[in-house]
Parts: sequence; structure tokens; C-alpha cells
Amino acid sequence: MKLRSSRILRQVRAGNFATVLKLNLIDPRIVELAGLAGADAVWLCNEHVPNDWLNLEHQIRAAKLFDMDTIVRVSKGSYSEYIKPFECDATGIMVPHIASADEARAVVDMVRTHPLGRKPLDAGNMDGLYCQVPLADYAAHCNTERFIILQIESPEALEKVDEIAAVPGFDALLFGAGDFSHRIGKLGKATDPEVVAGRAKVAAAARKHGKWSAAASLFGQKEKLIEEGTQVFTLGADVISLGDAFRSVVSAFNQDAGAKSKSDSVYR
Repeated sequence: MKLRSSRILRQVRAGNFATVLKLNLIDPRIVELAGLAGADAVWLCNEHVPNDWLNLEHQIRAAKLFDMDTIVRVSKGSYSEYIKPFECDATGIMVPHIASADEARAVVDMVRTHPLGRKPLDAGNMDGLYCQVPLADYAAHCNTERFIILQIESPEALEKVDEIAAVPGFDALLFGAGDFSHRIGKLGKATDPEVVAGRAKVAAAARKHGKWSAAASLFGQKEKLIEEGTQVFTLGADVISLGDAFRSVVSAFNQDAGAKSKSDSVYR
């Protein structure tokens, strides 16, 4: 039996770009749609979405039908919140609102195995093939085929981003343009020069310390993100795409119905 390798890590290690779709809806069938679209990974959320652990496991299982990675954004602070996604067989976790090197080290210590961290071992879940692989293989896999993304989302964190990026044992930084723009009084202005400069600083720190950088959205700046060194791109979100599609069909119907109504009135 062989433990699954990470599709995103394969892409990044080969110098390629990787694509991610963000999901707020918790139906595993939405995950299957993302897999049919050809995405490398889905971003699932335990920070802002009312999901549960069993359903999260079903979402992860649906992703694996398409050899698609799963990134679970966790609720910050709890050991169990960090460990359980991996034990459901998620490929990576994203920890929000990291503000210091000490916080980064604490995350690594909780989820990496020796010599990088002190993760308690179980291996009795899908991530360890229910104890059907040697414990040493499972422990090594935790450090080589699972990844950790840390989010930089505040001016305070941005000031310390070089120290954070220097911490060994995690893989990537993701700049949170939404919360950062909120904190500096420019809510939602992801392309404001100050926000873009913050994003570029995070990407530069990641590159300097051998980490990769990820983007939460293209923001209409694909080429700029590539220039900054971004390797993992979130291309869209299910709720936004569905909202756009629903508005489009309703608007089209109403315009057509309105035109027909006016046309009919000519013959009355």
C-alpha cells in the first residue's frame, strides 16, 4: 500500500503553477465539480463555514476521486483544529492570522513529526491508511507530502514577515488582501498600491526563505502575481460563480420577458 502524494507539491517542485478553487458550500458534489474542471486543489474552510468533521472527510474523499488536493483553512489556535484535517486525509492546512515567528513555530511543532516537530502519532485514520503502512513511512509522509500554508493578514504581521518566513518546517505564505485592506482602512481595495505592496513583500519573503507563495485571488493581476513569484493561484469561489450565474439567467429572462411584453402591447 502506498500513501498518496500531493498534487500541488508535485506541481510546485516541478516549477509549474497550481490551481485552486475555493469552496464555501459543503456538499461533496461541489468538490466533484471542481475535480471535473481540472483544478489541482480545493480550498475548504473550517474558519468561516459551518461544516463538521465527518462531512469534511466526505469532501476530502470526493477530491481524491480526481487526484485533487484539499487545503483546509482551520480555526486558529487549537491543536485539534490543526491535526484533524490531516487525519481526515487533507493534503494541507491553511492557518489564518499568523502574526509572529513564535506562532509559526507552534504550528509546525503541532503538525510535523520528528525532527521538525512533535506531532503525536496515531495513523489509525485515512492519512495513515488505517495502520496499514509502517509507522515510519507514515511519519515521513507527514513531513514530505503534507503542507502548511500560513496567512499574513495584518500590518503587524507584515512587519514581521521576514522573521515568519524564516521559520523552518512550513511550506507557503498566503497574503490575506481582504483582512489586510480592512485593517488599513481600505476595505475590499485589493489592487490599492499599499495592498499590492504588502502582497509583494510577502511573496518576496517567501522566496527569500525557500517557501512558495499562494494567492487568494487573481484580482485581475495574473501577470503581476506571476512576476512576484506566486506559484499557487486561487481562481474563484463557488458562491461567487453561482451568484454570477444565477443573476445572469434571471436578468436575461426578465429582459426577454420585458421585451416580449412590450412587443405584445403593440397588438392590443
